Amino acid sequence: MDVELTPELVVRAYCMGAFPMADGQEGEIGWYSPDPRALLPLGEDGFKVSRSLRRRVQSGCYRVTMDQAFGKVICQCAKPRGYADDTWINEQIIDVYSKLHEQGLAHSVEAWAPGGVSPGSVSPESFVEGADGKPLEEGELVGGLYGVALGGVFFGESMFHHATDASKVCLVALVEHLRRRGFEVLDVQFVNPHLEQFGVVEVPREAYLSRLEAALRGGDRW
Repeated sequence: MDVELTPELVVRAYCMGAFPMADGQEGEIGWYSPDPRALLPLGEDGFKVSRSLRRRVQSGCYRVTMDQAFGKVICQCAKPRGYADDTWINEQIIDVYSKLHEQGLAHSVEAWAPGGVSPGSVSPESFVEGADGKPLEEGELVGGLYGVALGGVFFGESMFHHATDASKVCLVALVEHLRRRGFEVLDVQFVNPHLEQFGVVEVPREAYLSRLEAALRGGDRW
């Protein structure tokens, strides 16, 4: 029997170490609890930021905000990527996570293009590549990520970018925010090449569940 996907069910699942994914746009919802589990370290020594990315962050080539365009971010994340014909973020997922955002539990980080930035810039720090090599429009949403915050845990869900390093800049901003707020765990679910450059680590499920239980204690830290 199908179980209705609700914000309450998703929160309970997170607290038990599981999360939902859809099998394609029209597919059923499946529940996953990977073993091992992928985490991004939050410590200064563990989270790796390349010199070039750090220069890009410091250059201010994007305007970074939080919780200003959650709906736009999740809809961009839901679009199929070049290497896949479908997506695990279907309308049910969008609806439930949008409700979690309204409840103050799901959050987004956004990267916006400033005015006058051209992909033809010769400065490596300010170079940003727009779609089809065109200059980015002022105020254009060019990257973002979203996830759920419970206690001292942030459960990262997905990210997207339409310009050079835009999602990476958002991730750096997220980690800095989580550090300031005293978060203990940044859960990214699975290892992929994009995350490996940041020092992602894998931990056995039992170890993850132990860390999860401890980090969930306490109130909202976002």
